[in-house]
Amino acid sequence: MGDEKTKILGEMLESSTYVVFFGGAGVSTESNIPDFRSEKGIYRTLTKYGRSPEQLLSRTFFMAHPEEFFEYYRENLIFPDAKPNRAHMALAELEKRGVLKSVVTQNIDGLHQMAGSREVQELHGSVYRNYCMKCGEKYSLEYVVNYPETVPKCQKCGGIVRPDVVLYEEGLDMRVLSKAAAHIRNADMLIVGGTSLAVYPAAGLIDYYSGNRLVLINKSSTPYDRRADLVINDSIGKVLWEAVFGQ
Repeated sequence: MGDEKTKILGEMLESSTYVVFFGGAGVSTESNIPDFRSEKGIYRTLTKYGRSPEQLLSRTFFMAHPEEFFEYYRENLIFPDAKPNRAHMALAELEKRGVLKSVVTQNIDGLHQMAGSREVQELHGSVYRNYCMKCGEKYSLEYVVNYPETVPKCQKCGGIVRPDVVLYEEGLDMRVLSKAAAHIRNADMLIVGGTSLAVYPAAGLIDYYSGNRLVLINKSSTPYDRRADLVINDSIGKVLWEAVFGQ
C-alpha cells in the first residue's frame, strides 16, 4: 500500500507546477539529529538538567542563565557532522527541476541548503548565523563552537554572541513568516513532512493552502490527516526519494 501511495505522490508531483514543502524535526532525524521534543528527548533532558527543553531554550532562561543555556544548546542543537539525507536531496532535485518553489522548515540545522536547496524559509532561524546582542556583529557557527569559554563573547564590544534562532517566548521573524505564507498560498501542491503539526504559529501556515493536493508524510498521525488528500505514514526520506527518483 505504501508503494501505491508513493506512486500516486510521484504522479501528483509530475502534474504540479508550484510545489511547496513544509517540514519539521522528522526530516532531520534521518540525518541522526535527534528530535529533542520527542518523549525520549524530553526525558533525557529532564534527567540531566532537571528542566524541560522548552524551559532551557526560553528567552527568560537564556537571559538569566547563559552558561547553562549554551551548555545545553551546544550539546543538543548543534550537529556539525550531520549530512543531508534522502529527503533533503530529493527536495533539492525537485527545486532544480523547477517544480518545487520553496522549502519552509522549522529546523535550524541548515541541511536543506547543504543539499542544494536555495529557496528556504527558516521559520526558527539557523545555528549557522550568530550575532552580538550589543553591536550586531555577525559570527559563524565555528566561532560559537570553538570559543574557549562557555558563553561566546563579541571580539569588538564584549557583548554576548547569541545564535540567530527563535527561542521560546520569542516571536518568529515576520518577513520569513509572510514569505512562507505567500508561497503556501500560491502552491498548487503542498507536501508536509516530518512534523506533528503541534507547534504554533508555524503549524497554522497550512491554513493558507486552499488547493486539493495536500500531502502529509509522517510516521505518526497528525491533527491534519483528515484534511489531507494523501497521507503516507512512512519514512520521509524513503518516500520522497522513491517519488522523485523512482527507485
